[in-house]
Amino acid sequence: MEPIIVVVMVIVAAAVFGAGGFYAGSAYRKRTAEAKLGSAEEEAKRIVNDAIKAAEQKRKETIIEAKDEAIKLKTEADKEIKDRRAEVSRQERRIDQKEEALDKRTSAMERKEEDLKKRAELVEARLDELEQLKMRQTEKLETIAAMSKEDARAVLLKQVDDELTHEKAMKISAYQANMKDECDNIAREMIGQAIARCAADTAGEATVSVVPLPSDEMKGRIIGREGRNIRALETATGCDLIIDDTPEAITLSSFDQTRREVARMALERLIADGRIHPARIEETVDKCRRELEITMKREGEKAVMELGIHSLHPDLVKLIGRLKYRTSYGQNVLTHSLEVAWLAGLMAGELGVNVAMARRAGLLHDIGKALDHEIEGSHVQIGVDICKKYRENPAIIHAIEAHHGDVEPKTPLAFIIMAADAISAARPGARRENMESYIKRLETLEALCNGFEGVDSSYAVQAGREVRILVHPDKISDDQVVLLARSIARKIEDELDYPGQIKVNVIRESRATEYAK
Repeated sequence: MEPIIVVVMVIVAAAVFGAGGFYAGSAYRKRTAEAKLGSAEEEAKRIVNDAIKAAEQKRKETIIEAKDEAIKLKTEADKEIKDRRAEVSRQERRIDQKEEALDKRTSAMERKEEDLKKRAELVEARLDELEQLKMRQTEKLETIAAMSKEDARAVLLKQVDDELTHEKAMKISAYQANMKDECDNIAREMIGQAIARCAADTAGEATVSVVPLPSDEMKGRIIGREGRNIRALETATGCDLIIDDTPEAITLSSFDQTRREVARMALERLIADGRIHPARIEETVDKCRRELEITMKREGEKAVMELGIHSLHPDLVKLIGRLKYRTSYGQNVLTHSLEVAWLAGLMAGELGVNVAMARRAGLLHDIGKALDHEIEGSHVQIGVDICKKYRENPAIIHAIEAHHGDVEPKTPLAFIIMAADAISAARPGARRENMESYIKRLETLEALCNGFEGVDSSYAVQAGREVRILVHPDKISDDQVVLLARSIARKIEDELDYPGQIKVNVIRESRATEYAK
């Protein structure tokens, strides 16, 4: 329609301008303009008609396309509705089939329940009949036997129980007697063979060591001016030096065999060297302590190699070596452990138990005694903790824990270790009870003194009649020394039982060291 409007506007404008020209021009031009105007009107009408026809044609085509699209959408919608209806129909058929099957099952279950009810009624009727028949028979039996059912049952059960009790008692008694005889014979033979096959030395340890002297003149040099050398030796080693009328000999006395060995080694070296003074004494004692540690490790390695034990932790080997300088009731603990290991291996071989494991458990059963001076608790618990730390076999740990009956033994290995330990300890002359109680008293005395703050070390000397306590000079002043000695004496009086009296000797020494370069 817009082209038609434009054309009309153009025609109108042309007519207006033409009319102005016509009025100004000649009549000829008027006639010519009128003729052109008529032609323009016809052309305008033609254009308008063509535009109307084109617009009508376009409208018809658009309507046709819209109808086609609507028909297409309707067809697709009808198809989708048809598919959905078909799916709904299928689902409905399935549900109908399931409902029919469920109805059939329900009907079958109902029929079965009815059958079961009928059978239950029949069974109950039969049971009632049987119960009535049993009652009639029981009444007849009670009439014939002249006793009630309960009396008859009691008499019969008593008779059967008496017979069974007698038979069981006879069989159990015979079995126990036979088993005891056989077990006693087997155990006696096995232990006898183990003892006979194990040749172990008896090592009775004392609390004194004797150091020979080249001459009596050496005694004076060891004592030193105003006794300073002998005091330095006793302070550094924790041992008593007994210089008496014994010719060419000095006696070292201490309940701790490690201290006594250090003192013996240091004294022999000082005598051989000839230079004896406090500084040299301390240097020699320190060196001997380090060498003794090496010797302990070698002793542990020697014991392990002798028993053929492998894969033992190096720290355990060191602790085994320390047992050489520990005693239990006067019996050397390392010798005792080796003896227990050999006995346990022999008995394990007879019983079919692992021999290597039995020897390992026998060697480690008293390992806690290597540290019972330093750690609180029984040597059994200390040994168990040590072996757990180094991941020993649980069977060996159990044998260590049970070898004194602290826990109930549950394995053949535990029983073997218990027996071997008892055999080694029970040999005539193997142990001395008084010696062990004496050593325990001195250990307790030293532990009590070490428990005070500021104490560096303490040594029980003179058979426990004196305790020498070395304190840290930077923590304890001269005035506090007196108070500390009094406090220790009071605690000893309150907590310990001892004969006579104990001298508490607290030593505070300040030193200044410098090197000339």
